[in-house]
Amino acid sequence: MKILVTGGGTGGHIYPALAYVDYVKQSDPTAEFMYVGAKRGLENKILPPTGIPFKTLEIQGFKRSLNLAATKDNLKTVQLFLKSIQEAKAIVKEFAPDVVIGTGGYASGAVVYAAAKLKIPTIIHEQNSVPGVTNKFLSRFVNKIAVAFPDAAGHFPKEKTALVGNPRATSVVTVTPSEILKDYQLDPQKPTVLIFGGSQGAYRLNQAMLEAFPLFHGKDYQVLYASGDRYYAEIKEQKIDWSQLPNVSVQPYIDKMAEVMINCQLLIGRAGATSIAEFTALGLPAILIPSPHVTNDQQTKNAQSLVKAGAVKMLTDAELNGKLLVDTIDEIMQDDPLRKQMAQASKKEGIPDASQRLHALVNELTKK
Repeated sequence: MKILVTGGGTGGHIYPALAYVDYVKQSDPTAEFMYVGAKRGLENKILPPTGIPFKTLEIQGFKRSLNLAATKDNLKTVQLFLKSIQEAKAIVKEFAPDVVIGTGGYASGAVVYAAAKLKIPTIIHEQNSVPGVTNKFLSRFVNKIAVAFPDAAGHFPKEKTALVGNPRATSVVTVTPSEILKDYQLDPQKPTVLIFGGSQGAYRLNQAMLEAFPLFHGKDYQVLYASGDRYYAEIKEQKIDWSQLPNVSVQPYIDKMAEVMINCQLLIGRAGATSIAEFTALGLPAILIPSPHVTNDQQTKNAQSLVKAGAVKMLTDAELNGKLLVDTIDEIMQDDPLRKQMAQASKKEGIPDASQRLHALVNELTKK
């Protein structure tokens, strides 16, 4: 089987695609892949080390402003899109895939549209509870639409849409508990709270953590905080007596996030689709602080669906401060029945067989 995967711009589009590719490679070593992204997307850093054949298109997004500069830029966007469709058709014809899967981002718009016009079976995968512009556009042309949140299904034609989850979930469920917390100078036997604001960190979360550090003194749980490189130096410059906080470990980055997650009892972070897929697959309760800077406020809507299910508590970026954060952590960590109830709800929302479900759609299309 030959599968062309396209998506990019952010890790939220790229990592689910790569998780699916990894799953198929394990189950069918004869499968061939091609990945198509944008010339300026994050995929240009992530894809080359994977060894997957990789091509790019010159494409950009629309500006939402109505000024003259934005209008000129949007005219260029249209020109690049039309040009990229022709380039995408050439790539698709040359690779001759059995199916094309788009995971979002502007490059996937051109590639999936081109494949649909060439009568190649097509699937789009929507990671968020509210679809992005690209997937809304493509939903009219593709054969199947795979969603990660039940709430997203209502935005698409019912007859095409299937709940599959996010393939990143499949990647984490094989991880087993370990002594990895020792690598961060923490006790593997002690209840642990994992806090992170994404690979770059999050400004408001970091400010709240600066206020929170003294409040963690004497708690019967420990805290592992991944600040992101940009805030790590600022934390280390603070006049904090770390000898009084042996239950707190601050790291710029956590490389093996899934291995750490499974050894923790509570997660705190943004409400990105990939993170949600991972912690629900593991059945972790969470405190989510949606980023207010995401298009269509997608993270808030992602979090709200889990709040409804009883799996998470949500704090807004605007209200966040150190005391509120620690009080909310205490509420969960000091109430075993509540934490277990949230963990069960989280597990119920998780879809650990997401890659298998997505591949079932592929097989359905390619065996017709």
